[in-house]
Amino acid sequence: MTSDFIALSGRIREELDEVGRVAERAREIRRKAKTTCDDAYWDAVALNLHGFYTGIEHILESIAREVDGSVPTGPHSHRDLLMQMSAEFPGHRPAVLSRATRECLEEYRAFRHLVRSVYASSLRPQRLEELAEALPGCFERVTRELATFSAFLTGDVSSQEGPSTLPG
Repeated sequence: MTSDFIALSGRIREELDEVGRVAERAREIRRKAKTTCDDAYWDAVALNLHGFYTGIEHILESIAREVDGSVPTGPHSHRDLLMQMSAEFPGHRPAVLSRATRECLEEYRAFRHLVRSVYASSLRPQRLEELAEALPGCFERVTRELATFSAFLTGDVSSQEGPSTLPG
């Protein structure tokens, strides 16, 4: 265990707190959008769903950079990052994410790409509602798995579910 890994673990927890606030905001605004039928609320839901995935990806990039020593690049780098985080590196680190969590995050990654590529008026409220409805379950999975990985980073074996090999 190194002080760098302890610091990373702390940053993961801090970033997850912020992502949790964004996820809750998306759900709150979704309720307003459904009640008022005001498209501006749907736009705000889209922005917060985008922010949810962006925050998670920021955490995953930090892990890739600081633990794996390599962040994917190129045209499929965002998808490749999810694949990297769901892969175990024997003797180095356990998988950060399970396959099921990777798949739920893939939905938000694809949506984030869509938000960046189209006009807000092109977004479908039904899809926004589906993603906002699924958000608590996906966030809970991510939070649990990142907590387990943070425990791995700090050497807290009482909190780990996976292998106890420390990086580096």
